[in-house]
Amino acid sequence: MEPRSKKPTLKTIATALGLGVTTVSRALRDDDKISAATRKSVQDMARKLCYHPSSAGLRLRTGKTNVLSLVLDTEEEIGSFLSQIVFGITEGLEGTPYHLIVTPYSKHGDPVAPIRQLVETEAVDGIIISRIEPEDTRVNFMIEHGMPFVTHGRTHMGVEHPYVDFDNHAFARISVECLASLGCKRLALLAPPAGLSFHDHTRRGFEEAIAGQGLEEVQFQGISNDSSIEQIRLAVRNLMQQSPAPDGLINSSGGVSGTGGAILAIQAGLKDIGAVIGRDVDIVTKQLFANLSVFGDAFYVVHEDVRETGRCLAKALLGSIECKPVSELQTLFVPTKVSLQSTTNRDA
Repeated sequence: MEPRSKKPTLKTIATALGLGVTTVSRALRDDDKISAATRKSVQDMARKLCYHPSSAGLRLRTGKTNVLSLVLDTEEEIGSFLSQIVFGITEGLEGTPYHLIVTPYSKHGDPVAPIRQLVETEAVDGIIISRIEPEDTRVNFMIEHGMPFVTHGRTHMGVEHPYVDFDNHAFARISVECLASLGCKRLALLAPPAGLSFHDHTRRGFEEAIAGQGLEEVQFQGISNDSSIEQIRLAVRNLMQQSPAPDGLINSSGGVSGTGGAILAIQAGLKDIGAVIGRDVDIVTKQLFANLSVFGDAFYVVHEDVRETGRCLAKALLGSIECKPVSELQTLFVPTKVSLQSTTNRDA
């Protein structure tokens, strides 16, 4: 077997161009004291040779790694929702020296453990976390240790920090208003898991809206949008067999695969008892990216652009690394429209 070719170094580039190693290093850093022509030739040669700086050497010279981490619960939905987040973050990092790694953890373990490891080993320059809790210990840890970060969601800690979030309070409110306009009187909410910030936002928006509209809640028992497809299916079936049953349902999960397949589970539960969407019950659901009309029923949808969320997370994290004011690193997407998604779309 032929030996594997050596990784190109600064000296490789310098030799190819007849330049000094110091000049090459400065040109790669885009030092304006090096002529534009030389910088271009050095950077072109680096690309041609597939040169990448040594992360160990980079850390020694600059104290940086050019690595960012997205810390994920291993049970989260890698196939759809999070893939769009990752695509968006990657797009947001284009043209920068940073690249993204994913750090998995189990929600059944210590949530601070993966953050602590990244911080104490100085493995990354910034961190993105999700599934935010109202009093999130991970946020306190990163603030105390000076680690740049951004959260996908908001805390209720009274501490200003970078975040990107979808306004689930507004989502619940406009969903209730839509169902009320359709004549629904008894509403059920498939909510996020208790203990997460967006559960609190969703519940408050829902409760305030049904009170304002004079409607009644029919409660799901023992499930959330984190529950399995089979658990949600059985819960929907049981709920619709109550008397009186709900005539309107709000689904706070917009995924269509993995643990986010709530809309599939809802359809299955209704089909089990012969209930028809649009006749026996109307549904408002989040729509992340999939065209729900392919499932054969007409849903009222509220769109959440998770790819744009990813791009905003990247921008906020880069701003945090650059020590920009926190007020510039907070984005809240507020939904204003509910649409009927079927063969012919219309606003509700």
